[in-house]
Amino acid sequence: MTDRDHNPSSTHPPLPPTSEDEQFSRLRLLRSRRVGIATYKRLLTEHGTAQNALAALPEVARAAGVEKYEICPEAVIQTELNKAHAAQARLVMQGTDAYPKLLNELQEAPPFLWVIGDVELLKKPMVSLVGARNASSLGTRMARALARDLGAAGYTVVSGLARGVDAAAHNAALETGTIAVQAGGVDVIYPAENTELALSMAEHGLRVSEQPMGLQPMARHFPSRNRIIAGLSQATVVVEAAAKSGSLITARDALDQGRDVLAVPGNPFDARAAGCNQLIRDGATLIRSAADVIEALSPMHHDAPQLPIPAPTPRRDSPPPAKMKTKLKQAAALHRQILSRLSPAPVPEDQLIRDLAVTASEAAPALLDLEMDGQITRQSGGMLSRS
Repeated sequence: MTDRDHNPSSTHPPLPPTSEDEQFSRLRLLRSRRVGIATYKRLLTEHGTAQNALAALPEVARAAGVEKYEICPEAVIQTELNKAHAAQARLVMQGTDAYPKLLNELQEAPPFLWVIGDVELLKKPMVSLVGARNASSLGTRMARALARDLGAAGYTVVSGLARGVDAAAHNAALETGTIAVQAGGVDVIYPAENTELALSMAEHGLRVSEQPMGLQPMARHFPSRNRIIAGLSQATVVVEAAAKSGSLITARDALDQGRDVLAVPGNPFDARAAGCNQLIRDGATLIRSAADVIEALSPMHHDAPQLPIPAPTPRRDSPPPAKMKTKLKQAAALHRQILSRLSPAPVPEDQLIRDLAVTASEAAPALLDLEMDGQITRQSGGMLSRS
């Protein structure tokens, strides 16, 4: 073991387990109450093995003011493993060869992924396609064309198994390879109308989730799912999205992760295109076809076939490269500043704005974004708190 493995501040994953007992214990550690990803990695770093971390966990909880703490029972993990066996799901652990490389770069990368289907798809270059659930006919047609052509060019298409744009992208890329990131357990198909698609993906694609087997998806699970959709891919393409939507959360995640954000323009009178048009205005790359996506990406795989790229039409209004993502980065930075200053204890909105040293007009869109995302709560009397 290197010095890096002993460094609590390291973002590298703990070494993979050397036995099934250690893997069982690691899963038990992660499923224990109040143990998130950061705590899980810190405990493994400090105690060396999951068995040691589990033994120390009640005392760690007591030091944090939690009395009578109980770790996750072994029976709970055994039940999860039994459900996985019945669903023919496989556990992919961070630190192993099967774990996707780009996702591994994230500081909050999930330690475990349950997968159903062709796990080899995780080794291919990936592009995420996201968009509106109530997509227009034009939006779903664009999603199908992008997914089909990107698949033909050697890319795995990643999306979220939702209705609308997601379903259109998955269906179009079934033959070439597509990955669905699910908000609930990998064995729980949501929405039910995509059951046939999900079953097809178990045969010809891949379904992925960080959540326990059998978990029914709830609203709070979708932002976590979105970070994985963005994290798997070098680029996220937004096909159709309203001004306040989950697709823009995924785009923001991609930007925070240092990935490319691309968007398909739409009719300014269609609310479903407002988010895409906003992204383009703020510096996202405008996309008209899969060829535009491939042109925007740096080479990811030397064997991947390439689509013919038409010569780009000069745009007199194209922003300089250095300014392409300035506004998106500024928005992401403001979101982080707001969250860092808020806690469950409410504070006056005007006081928060003064602390941020921004104008009310600058803060208002960011506060609305975070409120719609469920990360902050607006209370009576002009008070704000972190959810």
